[in-house]
Amino acid sequence: MSLPRQPRKDATAWPESAVVIGTGLIGTSVALALRERGLAVWLQDRDEAAARLAADLGAGALLPESGPGGGPADVAVLAVPPNAVAAELLAAQRRGLARAYTDVASVKQLPLDNARERGCDMQNYVPGHPVSGRERSGPAAARADLFLGRPWVICPQPENDLQAIDLVTGLSQACGAQPVAVSATEHDQWLALVSHAPHVVAAAMAARLEQAPEAALALAGQGLRDVTRVAAGDPAMWSHILAANAGPASSVLRQVAAELEQAADALQLADSRDGQAGKHVAALLERGSAGVGRIPGKQGGGARAYQTVQVVIPDTPGELARLLAAAADAGINVEDVGLEHSPGLPVGVAELWVRPESAAQLTDALAAAGWPVRR
Repeated sequence: MSLPRQPRKDATAWPESAVVIGTGLIGTSVALALRERGLAVWLQDRDEAAARLAADLGAGALLPESGPGGGPADVAVLAVPPNAVAAELLAAQRRGLARAYTDVASVKQLPLDNARERGCDMQNYVPGHPVSGRERSGPAAARADLFLGRPWVICPQPENDLQAIDLVTGLSQACGAQPVAVSATEHDQWLALVSHAPHVVAAAMAARLEQAPEAALALAGQGLRDVTRVAAGDPAMWSHILAANAGPASSVLRQVAAELEQAADALQLADSRDGQAGKHVAALLERGSAGVGRIPGKQGGGARAYQTVQVVIPDTPGELARLLAAAADAGINVEDVGLEHSPGLPVGVAELWVRPESAAQLTDALAAAGWPVRR
């Protein structure tokens, strides 16, 4: 069996032009990133209002019926749902819109199978997936820096022309991402674990809140917000994604459901003072903590331990910016920020995540500047 072709290590040349078909969050973010780096970009969407909004945001020019000016673009990016990729790819190839084609769907095997069934040109179609996003959707939510430092999966196929692989690799680099070559099968299995199943788990927890008493919701802290944050994503889009990756996603969800069922049984026994049942729950919590420790830090790479510095801040405009400026003045890079705040209270707690060796210096600097710091 022939092996997939790999992106060449010296493939650093960026494309000079691109067509983006689909101007939602990801497509418009791709276009904005490319425009920021000086590429010519043309936009197309079945929703003409969305395409015009993306163009008004500076993401590019609307694609004429005759195609890109000056001939085919270097790359066409298909920013459409997984089950729509093959049809859009075939239509774009028949119009001769670009020299290379890629997609940004979060499922890879289904678009590939559909493209082959429809008779698409597989030499110049290189499947891809920028692993980044937001809870919001649509062109208004797009950001030029959405992919900065993030993995961009590229799934080279045995039929691919090397120039097409190079162009798609260069596209990912022009967007500020880190290209990673992965097979379509591995991509779908891994994304089910790290993205698709977690979204369903978050939605299941958030659904418990639908009929919750207002008084209970008023007690919600950062833990609940962290667990349910991604459940705010577009339900229609996520329904498409989960249906397209149903097998791997269902497998992960069954494993999670089994863990939860065992934990529920153990807690019921623990309520009757069964010490062994309590140990089962404690073991699950310990395994969970170990799993979190394996999640890579920013910009990929190995997991990195951080220390939290907690600071009380007034609930008034500009205070968080003033706090971060104070950290910058102290020469400390804040890796992440969290906020604990209950509605109606005049103050909140900002959690600044820094490298352990910087925590004491930041604490002393903020305290000297008059900030109430938890020591």
